[in-house]
Amino acid sequence: MPGLTGKTALVTGASRGIGKYTAERLARDGARVAVHYSSSKAAAEQTVAGIIAQGGSAFPLHGDLSLPHAAEALWTEFDREADGVDILVNNAGVVVYGHIDEVAEEDFDRLFAVNVKAPLFLIQHGLKRMRDGGRIINLSSAAAYTASPMATMYATTKGAISTLTRTVGWDLGKRQITVNAVAPGFTDTDMSSWFADPAAKAWAATQAALGRVGQPSDIGDIIAFLASDDARWIDGQIIDATGGGALGVTLPAA
Repeated sequence: MPGLTGKTALVTGASRGIGKYTAERLARDGARVAVHYSSSKAAAEQTVAGIIAQGGSAFPLHGDLSLPHAAEALWTEFDREADGVDILVNNAGVVVYGHIDEVAEEDFDRLFAVNVKAPLFLIQHGLKRMRDGGRIINLSSAAAYTASPMATMYATTKGAISTLTRTVGWDLGKRQITVNAVAPGFTDTDMSSWFADPAAKAWAATQAALGRVGQPSDIGDIIAFLASDDARWIDGQIIDATGGGALGVTLPAA
């Protein structure tokens, strides 16, 4: 019997990339999965249909996480389909590339709304619905602890997520709810738009000891482990998922 049978999961940003694979993997492991999307309704419905075709259980869940009170609104929609949650994966994120002198206030506000504010309040409102012994998995990034001058704002938001993970992990231990984060390195998703340059992608592969860029499955399988009972004694940790990426790596200059 799959290890997550009887569990309910919410995965944000699950219509593509890491979130899509994670939703599919959690469903294969037996969970019923809420597949959240912001704008890609067709992609989310396709993900749900694929899960159901494989014998799993899932439903789409819409919400624009950049809007005020987005987390509360999303959980209200979730309540129409499920009566509680066991696993929350804060995967949704946005990126804007640029050096410090190129940072725009509007971009800053949007990145912090989606990448930091939404996860924090999804956790806050989710705790009213999360059963004891639940799992919260956040998506941080190697950019949070390496020099990433071309991703100044994104790196800063992911540093905040790492701190949030450690702090909330301690706070929720009394309910046996674990809170961990996964910090991917260079991963082949549409967020890495600069991979369109073959030379840039080849360079990124050299920054991992394993000699390639990551795939969504590389990250999603770690998330699935953290969601499982096998990870019950791991709490408040940031799991490096860079394939042995070297600390101190910097993005190539624009």
